[in-house]
Amino acid sequence: MKPTRTFRVAALIPCYNEAVAIPVVIRDFAAALPEARVYVYDNNSSDGTVEAARAAGAIERRQDLQGKGHVVRRMFADVEADAYVLVDGDATYDAADAPAMIDRLMDEQLDMVVGSRVSDELEAYRRGHRFGDWLLTELTGRIFGRTFTDMLSGYRVFSRRFVKSYPAHAAGFEVETELTVHALEQHMPVAEHPTRYVARMDGSESKLSTWADGWRILMTILKLTKNGKPLAFFSVGAVASALVSLALAIPLMATYAETGLVPRFPTAILCAALMLLAAIFLVCGLLLDTVTLGRREARHMTYLAYQPPGNEGEQD
Repeated sequence: MKPTRTFRVAALIPCYNEAVAIPVVIRDFAAALPEARVYVYDNNSSDGTVEAARAAGAIERRQDLQGKGHVVRRMFADVEADAYVLVDGDATYDAADAPAMIDRLMDEQLDMVVGSRVSDELEAYRRGHRFGDWLLTELTGRIFGRTFTDMLSGYRVFSRRFVKSYPAHAAGFEVETELTVHALEQHMPVAEHPTRYVARMDGSESKLSTWADGWRILMTILKLTKNGKPLAFFSVGAVASALVSLALAIPLMATYAETGLVPRFPTAILCAALMLLAAIFLVCGLLLDTVTLGRREARHMTYLAYQPPGNEGEQD
């Protein structure tokens, strides 16, 4: 027989000025997951969030570096569990779906289950945000392959091996993009689970900035493409430089064929420089692709060092 120990569940709630909503979130997740330890990581709140979380019975900790990405990095480093439920502290996600998401993680031995938002409340999920989420999700899918329908959801369940192999770099709300790309790059088994999404409570204000955070997420996608798929990234620059060089060179070559002269030396020099730049882009892509392969293999070895969900603690 294989002895087993208790399956440990941790509910992780990053918070910034959520004094109104955080008691409700703690109460709902404590009720839905009575076996779980509920952690609230405060991110320099000034409205009494810390006191409210402590009074509601959560394990309260702090992260001084401002930004959701910094908070998630600290939570993943500090907390030891077999399944991690990550949820925003704004009381917009349905805690009742957490047990089903954890069951799916264990039964199917997945590494991430994303709570895909389902809502008919305009105030909860505005059209502008829906379109932005769809656009960024589609872009990520085009670059990294298969993806999710709701890549930016703040409600997820993770395995231990996902959390401990995640190379956290994001500072702010772009952390959801980084979490998604990590799963796609490592070809992890993942799934989505539909969950009800509601509007914020009265007195609770969103910290999202549609344009600023959308731009940061877009820049994160480009940065992750450069780091994760450098050959494809730099090949775009190589092809563009080569095409411009050829477009400028064709008239020069036609003139030379007719007259035997090269009347525009600056253009000829520019053509040569652009073609050289194309070669440099290509070489950079090839070299960095080799480096990236080594880094990806190292992350995969870290990932394999942990048991899949449902097998934690088993010994031969």
